[in-house]
Amino acid sequence: MKRSTLLILYIAGVYCAVLHAAAWSVNNFLMTGPKAYLTYSSSVAAGAHSGMEECKFQFGWERWNCPESALQLSTHNRLRSATRETSFVHAISSAGVMYTLTRNCSMGDFESCGCDDSRNGRVGGRGWVWGGCSDNVEFGERISKLFVDALETGHDTRALINLHNNEAGRIAVKATMKRACKCHGVSGSCSIQTCWLQLAEFREIGNYLKIKYDQAHKLEMDKRRMRAGNSADSRGATAETFHHVHATELVFLEDSPDYCTRNASLGHHGTEGRECLQTGKNLSQWEKRSCRRLCTECGLRVEERRTEVVASCNCKFHWCCTVRCEQCRQLVAKHFCARRDATAAAPNHIKRRNKGHKR
Repeated sequence: MKRSTLLILYIAGVYCAVLHAAAWSVNNFLMTGPKAYLTYSSSVAAGAHSGMEECKFQFGWERWNCPESALQLSTHNRLRSATRETSFVHAISSAGVMYTLTRNCSMGDFESCGCDDSRNGRVGGRGWVWGGCSDNVEFGERISKLFVDALETGHDTRALINLHNNEAGRIAVKATMKRACKCHGVSGSCSIQTCWLQLAEFREIGNYLKIKYDQAHKLEMDKRRMRAGNSADSRGATAETFHHVHATELVFLEDSPDYCTRNASLGHHGTEGRECLQTGKNLSQWEKRSCRRLCTECGLRVEERRTEVVASCNCKFHWCCTVRCEQCRQLVAKHFCARRDATAAAPNHIKRRNKGHKR
């Protein structure tokens, strides 16, 4: 590959250690190069941000809740982590960047791309043909690779794992696409349909990748061969390991740390002070058990606090055409994880250690 090609786009993805304990920020995508690539930078930043927001939603009631430090590049010992949680962060961030680039392309925000009409005119199935304006995921995938994968400059196992999970995130975007159709025919008979592919809601991609997270595979590496560094034997061991992993699956290398307790050097805040749910409408079983998972099993107690909230109430419709509401104050009960005395906490800590990995 020509040197000039290699220098077309240079991205320095920085994981800040100044403001938020090595917190990563989407603004740390620093780019230089042709203006053609700089036009995508805002979409890349927005996509990475949407990925992290979806991560926070998916893990909102779990011990690890996708903190701001989730994408820090290095840990206290200068080795990048490769845990189950890291695998999700890479996948959802990569998916977010690809998703936003694809959506902005379809909205006409870029001069260099438009609809994917490569299938138009072909018979797709019985009673329908390809047509319309399909979302151009090939464009989104290509540009997102240039930005996201460029952050991995190493050639070690952790770098390969991150690249694999980046790709799994992009595959998730394509795997969740929906077919939309429009009927044609005499008097609305719908004798034939024109169909195109469009992006699913990003929440659906988050749900898809959350299942992949739950099913993630831990890679068992041959440590003797891996100690050979960048030798042929070491590269062979890595290749053999990835040969048995499907491209759609998330992979990790290290067991997750104890997310119950605070570890400032790793950027883990612990569950003390976290809110949990005990009552409420339409709560899932997972949400109903959040106090036990976040507090009790982490050696903490559940503390109820009364909080005043202001909400709209007594809303009335006025002709024509406004709705006017009053502002009502009410006390609501919220529950938080609070510290208990050491003697009461000991049995729960023992129980938690014996249970192994929990989110």
